[in-house]
Order: sequence, then C-alpha cells, then structure tokens
Amino acid sequence: QVQLVESGGGLVQPGGSLRLSCAASGSIHSFYVMGWYRQAPGKQRELVATITSGASTNYGDSLKGRCTISRDDVKRTVYLQMNSLKPEDTAVYYCNAAFGVMSFWGQGTQVTVSS
Repeated sequence: QVQLVESGGGLVQPGGSLRLSCAASGSIHSFYVMGWYRQAPGKQRELVATITSGASTNYGDSLKGRCTISRDDVKRTVYLQMNSLKPEDTAVYYCNAAFGVMSFWGQGTQVTVSS
C-alpha cells in the first residue's frame, strides 16, 4: 500500500502563490508517476500536472503556465508550485501515485482563492 499526505493548502488572495507538498510512504517506488489533480464543487476531478521518474512533466489546461510540478525521490515528496492564482482555482487538490493499473490517492488539501 501507498500512503499520500498533502499539505500546503489554504486561503490565498487572487494573484498569490501557494506551494503544495505530497509526502509519500509505504510501498512506493521512484518509478511511480506522481501527479496533482483538483476537484471543484460540482465539477469532475481534473488533471493539474504529472511527473514521471525521469522528470518528464505533463500539465493540464487548468493551471498550465502558472504552475510547476517537481519531485524529490529521496524525500519521497512531490511538489506543486502555483502562481498567479485565480478564484476559479479554488478546489480540493489531490495527490496521486500511479504505476500500471495501480493508483493511489491522498485525502486532498483545500485551496481557496479569495479576497
């Protein structure tokens, strides 16, 4: 089993920045693809970004150009730096670890963008 714990969410003003962290533990390996997804009230969960073990990244349209995903396999942590945040970025942000048919999710961290 893999456990994922997100942190770093909170309330931020429009135009502000946040850095989310996801700490992984358990039977996780560096070859897992790590990712961030988000889900706003009444909407489907959507891709924010993923990163492979080789540091190849893929960004969804929602935050493209305003976020950067990175990983530290020594610390078993994946990060999401978000900039120029907008009210429509308000959502619960989830960490994901995937390999083959296996997929694990964290409990999510709330990000609220509001003045």
